[in-house]
Amino acid sequence: MKKLSTLRKVLAVAIGTVAAAAIAVPASAAQPGPTGEMGPAVVGGTRAAQGEFPWMVRLSMGCGGAMYADNLVLTAAHCVSGTGNNTSITATYGAVDLQSSSRVTRTSKYVYRNPGYSTSAGGDWALIQLSSPITNAAKLPIATSTAYDSGTFTIIGWGAASEGGAQQRYLLKATVPFVSDTSCKTPYPSLKAAVEICAGYTQGGTDTCQGDSGGPMVRRDNANNWVQVGIVSYGRGCARPNYPGVYAQVSALSTAIAAKARELRV
Repeated sequence: MKKLSTLRKVLAVAIGTVAAAAIAVPASAAQPGPTGEMGPAVVGGTRAAQGEFPWMVRLSMGCGGAMYADNLVLTAAHCVSGTGNNTSITATYGAVDLQSSSRVTRTSKYVYRNPGYSTSAGGDWALIQLSSPITNAAKLPIATSTAYDSGTFTIIGWGAASEGGAQQRYLLKATVPFVSDTSCKTPYPSLKAAVEICAGYTQGGTDTCQGDSGGPMVRRDNANNWVQVGIVSYGRGCARPNYPGVYAQVSALSTAIAAKARELRV
């Protein structure tokens, strides 16, 4: 996961206690990020309405994700340990309340971790193949060009609502503005501008946080539909002034994501 140090965030606004099985964040999920920081939640957020973000997924290792296909969840590479058969992850879909009786769960079958994640090329993304499809699941389209890589974005997650805080039972949301690569390189000199995008407020106060890692950063497209422009990756702390969140830039990674997804859909 991303943030306290680098891998990221959780949208934390402590709204009650979630059953340990639903929100536990094992040490294996809090892997150090490309610049040594640790993972995310949504700080400064408000509760999302049921059905507002129907493609959102909570992963049992303490990360977020989004439905890419009926049997695939797109998340962050740093949320998973590697590529291969994996039946240890539980994906929760279809409810903003992780304890809701209407939630849908699936175990994982296989995980693909971008092999370029730890290289200079970067690319903090992974695909989780589910044991069985979620029929007619809502899917989140990914950006395939830079057309939507600016403006104001929406961040979503069950992560912490404050730095070092507890994971959330209810899904939180917040908005953050685009931060240019030039500005983002001041706090993050090792930013991989070709595959990373930054968002946040100079004054801080709103951000993803521990437990938000792997979740989507989205905005509306020209048809007013949600499109994914980022994957929660890392940041220094949560919502600190002058430290925006860093996200995998989906438009730069979309070709590779789509190619691997075609292989895993069957």
